[in-house]
Amino acid sequence: MKNVIVITGASSGFGALTARALADAGHTVYAGMRETTGRNAPQVDDVKRYASENSVDLRAVELDVASDASVEAGITHIINDCGRLDVVIHNAGHMSFGPAEAFTPEQFAQLYDINVLSTQRVNRAALPQLRKQGRGLVVWISSSSARGGTPPYLSPYFAAKAAMDSLAVSYASELSRWGIETNIIVPGAFTKGTNHFAHSGSPADQARAEEYHQGPYAGLAEQSLKGLSSLEPADADVAEVAKAIVRVVDMPFGTRPFRSHIDPSQDGCEVVNGVADRVRAELFRRIGLEDLLTPLRSE
Repeated sequence: MKNVIVITGASSGFGALTARALADAGHTVYAGMRETTGRNAPQVDDVKRYASENSVDLRAVELDVASDASVEAGITHIINDCGRLDVVIHNAGHMSFGPAEAFTPEQFAQLYDINVLSTQRVNRAALPQLRKQGRGLVVWISSSSARGGTPPYLSPYFAAKAAMDSLAVSYASELSRWGIETNIIVPGAFTKGTNHFAHSGSPADQARAEEYHQGPYAGLAEQSLKGLSSLEPADADVAEVAKAIVRVVDMPFGTRPFRSHIDPSQDGCEVVNGVADRVRAELFRRIGLEDLLTPLRSE
């Protein structure tokens, strides 16, 4: 089945790879990105070129996930274009790296806005259409950092991803009776193949950060990044994340897994998530809400 899909944060990284992979699979894909007539204009040209050269239906759409107005306009544009919207992929996000104490509260709030509140903006714009249709899929790009091993100096990002993952779990049961499925994609720490680490934010309070760099934690930043890289197999390929998303989207309704882990480093997240998801399912059974664990099939 050909789906109409929107993916946020699709100017680069997982988002760009996934948008192309889904278009290659035969879907109509809207690659959401901000500043399509400004700094991301070259990415818009890349989208047009890829669509033309590969004869696929891939389109860029202005979608600044930090702006209510932009999100509303972008989702409305897609629905007006196609008459429907089948799949929403929450991919937009940003990473930071540095001692937690050296980040200002405002920086924490900004990262939370990009990684968590953005999904709420998109959901409020898109879910009325999916509920009206009585069928749909919401895919959340989480992170193994939400429950796996959590090395130091990534706390604002880890905290935001954990919050987003928790939100995804809550939404799942509130959407299932509308015929809307949930899948949570859980990538591991891919240190190569994207600009995730290279473009990460740094603490605003550099004086406070320097106290960590020169004190008993001197050298920890380098050691942490080197350690993460050493866990990653030489053949780890970020494209596997895009392939996993395509597999989920292409699965028949009602057969999709709740979570999909793509973690070459095996940091333990899959084990912890397995326990947490079983506990959730058991609680729902105990309180008589077992039907919320599976999407309702519309007639």
